[in-house]
Amino acid sequence: MNIVDLPLAFVKMSGTGNDFILVDHRKPRIAAEAMPEFARLVCRRRFSVGADGLILIEDSEQADFRWRFFNADGSEAEMCGNGARCAARFAYMHGIAPARMRFETMAGIIEASVSDVQVSVKMTRPQGLRMELGIDMDGDSLTLHSVDTGVPHAVVFVEDIDRADVCGLGRRIRGHEAFMPAGTNVNFVQQRPDGAFKVRTYERGVEDETRACGTGAVAAALVAALLGRAESPVEIVTSGGDRLTILFDLQEGAADNVFLKGPAHVVYRGELNEEALR
Repeated sequence: MNIVDLPLAFVKMSGTGNDFILVDHRKPRIAAEAMPEFARLVCRRRFSVGADGLILIEDSEQADFRWRFFNADGSEAEMCGNGARCAARFAYMHGIAPARMRFETMAGIIEASVSDVQVSVKMTRPQGLRMELGIDMDGDSLTLHSVDTGVPHAVVFVEDIDRADVCGLGRRIRGHEAFMPAGTNVNFVQQRPDGAFKVRTYERGVEDETRACGTGAVAAALVAALLGRAESPVEIVTSGGDRLTILFDLQEGAADNVFLKGPAHVVYRGELNEEALR
């Protein structure tokens, strides 16, 4: 693997339980062809740093910066809501961008604002909405909803979220023919007595349940509103126990001006060396 100038400085951050490795990559340190495998190796838990994804901050000609975002399996993703909040705070802390910023992603230009640990990002406009979608699951019918909030998401409402088969059923929905060839993330949702919604997510690319998913939280909030179960702002409780706030304008079955707000915490700073890649 062609990696330049090891050791490589990084910051570990958490966005409501979604954790990421962030690297200032404005001066290229990792060859483009090596990035997927590099991400896979450093995101391994117990053997390396461990994370849900890798974020490389690079220069942009049309915004304050651009990112490249890689899932833990090395696949590159268009967007990640919690990752976007961590990237924004990282850029602000390192003088790369002002408190109100714009940055480039594969899903489009993202606007963000940072206030201490709280970060708000304006999401790309949701698209591809499919409500009351019935799919066949080995002879059984399952009704769910789907929407692309930067990446594709399926939303399933359940009666007891603590007993939901997030990994088993989530994995089957993720690879269902209805969502091919790209596949989908899968969110299991239950409304709490206080009006908030608890969400557990099976994430494509991580191929497991994660402690939070920003784009998934947005998908769950929008579907709940379209079903008449909620109004903006919607409070989402992640499986890690933190809260995200989703704000949006809803008109004639479509959503616009969608914002995701919540904390982005620095966990630690460190340096990667060759042993982290073995």
